[in-house]
Amino acid sequence: MTSARRPLTAASTATPAGAPARPRPWTLRGSGGSRLDWRLRFAFLSTVWGFSFLMTKVGTQGYAPFQVTLGRLVFGTAVLAAVLAVRREGLPRGARTWGHLTVSAFFLNALPFSLFAYSQETIPSALAAICNATSPLWGMVLSLVALPEDRPTRRRVAGLGLGFLGVLTVLGAWQGFAGIAPTGTALALLASLSYPVGWIYVRRNLAGSTHSNLSLTTAQLLLGTVQLAVVTPLFTTFPTSFPMVPLLAVVGLGALATGIAMLVQYGLVAEVGPTTAQMVTYFTPVIATVAGVWVLGERLSWSAPVGALIIIAGAALTQSRPKGTGDSRTVARAGVTTADAVAAPVPAPACGAAPRQP
Repeated sequence: MTSARRPLTAASTATPAGAPARPRPWTLRGSGGSRLDWRLRFAFLSTVWGFSFLMTKVGTQGYAPFQVTLGRLVFGTAVLAAVLAVRREGLPRGARTWGHLTVSAFFLNALPFSLFAYSQETIPSALAAICNATSPLWGMVLSLVALPEDRPTRRRVAGLGLGFLGVLTVLGAWQGFAGIAPTGTALALLASLSYPVGWIYVRRNLAGSTHSNLSLTTAQLLLGTVQLAVVTPLFTTFPTSFPMVPLLAVVGLGALATGIAMLVQYGLVAEVGPTTAQMVTYFTPVIATVAGVWVLGERLSWSAPVGALIIIAGAALTQSRPKGTGDSRTVARAGVTTADAVAAPVPAPACGAAPRQP
């Protein structure tokens, strides 16, 4: 005897009595109000994050790096705050939460965004994107020290070795690193290292938070904006002119590549899981390289794209999980999923399996 499966209804999917309702992730929708196919949103996210390095490069041609970063955070925060208001959600409460978000804002937003902006004064945007792709490699190294539950496997160790071989290829180690701007490259690599430091901090201190990803991320970007608003006047002077193209690049960097991109990312993680969503990370340096060469006319030696592919392959291995490990793998076994870890944002780009934001 067989029985028909009952269709899901509002009653059957309702939140249990007494449990707080969890807001649905915001996502892009078509003209008829229907949700856009996840593949289109995936392509949008890959493209926007790929072009974020180009926009940073163009922005620094008209404004100081700190001003570019401050503008990025201002416009990104404005987008998230608008969505937060539309959804009638509030910012997180509690001094402890705000204290942890202050630290995560520094390591996940203020510091890496500024370092990437300064690095692109001397290195191509494509090289900055390739350096950004090393973030999962740094994350694995740090997690082995700071997160004992993240046990290494042969595959992940092999991926780590392969990834750093790719870094040496990009830098042209056999040529004595000739042709590479050492300061700019070091700043970009330091920026990529800042992300996993922030992710690990989030995993240790914000795992299991009852606040939504949108609320936490809006608060984090707001705190990052405040940090840059304090620092920027100390190192720069107010612009005497506002060149339009660099200004539009900063607006796009903040509104599209930071605000809207993070909202799209959360929707992707919720719909297809972090394992699929994190694949954006591997398309970003490819798109950034094409954009830098095609739009900005940047020149790269053969070792840069070859090394980038090796880095991507190594990063993919370090993110691999044993068969049977699903997308809902908990972070640090603290009651928070990988998607939740993105909250502050461990996108990002992340330490473990979460996608990340460049």
